Amino acid sequence: MAFQLDKLLRPHILKLKPYSSARDEYSGKEGVFLDANENPFGSITAAAYNRYPDPYQRDLKVKIGLVKNIDSEQIFVGNGSDEAIDLLFRAFCQPGKDNVILLPPTYGMYEVSAGINDVATKKVNLSPDFQMDPNAVLSAVDAETKMIFICSPNNPSGNKLERSAIRQVVEGFEGLVVIDEAYIDFSDEPSFIEELNRYPNLVIMQTFSKAWGLAGLRLGLAFASPELIHILNLIKPPYNINQLSQELVAEALQDVAKKEKMVKDILEERDYLLKALTKLPLVQKIYPSHANFLLVKLPEPKAMYAYLISKKVIVRDRSKVVHGEGCLRISVGTRSENELLLQAMAAFPNPIANK
Repeated sequence: MAFQLDKLLRPHILKLKPYSSARDEYSGKEGVFLDANENPFGSITAAAYNRYPDPYQRDLKVKIGLVKNIDSEQIFVGNGSDEAIDLLFRAFCQPGKDNVILLPPTYGMYEVSAGINDVATKKVNLSPDFQMDPNAVLSAVDAETKMIFICSPNNPSGNKLERSAIRQVVEGFEGLVVIDEAYIDFSDEPSFIEELNRYPNLVIMQTFSKAWGLAGLRLGLAFASPELIHILNLIKPPYNINQLSQELVAEALQDVAKKEKMVKDILEERDYLLKALTKLPLVQKIYPSHANFLLVKLPEPKAMYAYLISKKVIVRDRSKVVHGEGCLRISVGTRSENELLLQAMAAFPNPIANK
């Protein structure tokens, strides 16, 4: 099917004249800067943060591009992946008219952003083993469907979705297919980034919050065609990523080996936790995971959740999501954290066993 970006955009976005910041008009690093009403004497910190940051994070994107093997013009840097999600709704979905397709159970911010932007959602549930039916997804598409959100590896189930099914949806849909790869570093599945140039309707989202250990910096990524990235840059806030975050992420990108070591350690701990949880009598099922967490089925999830809270062990109750009945989502911790979890779960007073 033919994909035409201009036809997908909300009409007024095509005519939008963006806010022009001082750093849009002059992006050089040398000179006497008397254009942005900044404090010329420096900042109250030891570092010089009295100047506005690069609004397009040019140097950072070059470094990201080298690590991800992608052109810097195909990278959007956002205040978490949530900013990219919101901007996609703003750019492509007419409030009160258009809709998007979600695949429950999935990341909750897709629906929240849809609600904020007054965009309807059509839900095509994943199967009980958390796989997508591409024919069902494409059958749900109508003339007002602008985007399909696919989370792989999926949150909260942790599994990877079948690649052939994802390709079928991408190839069969004229709108945008957004693949959220927040957990891709923990999977043996390659990123769809390598297929961006093949599919102009594809948007890939990743994050520095998981494998890179930088959740506190709130920095997310979107990869797409240069034309689509231009649209996101057109409508984003002028200085959406602060200077300190840009510097710290740039520093982190110089040590990819450390990130890979942390991923290796997390995967080892995931295997340890999986084997140990399997031995607990209360554990009924552990779903396959390609992420840094496990979805664990128990007979009394809410009671277990409350009990773990009382022991200051915090997990996530997912028993109310589609196909998540009886389930807790447990993030992989350090060995000592995992052992505390296992000890607490093993000591849980099982009301069913006592009947």
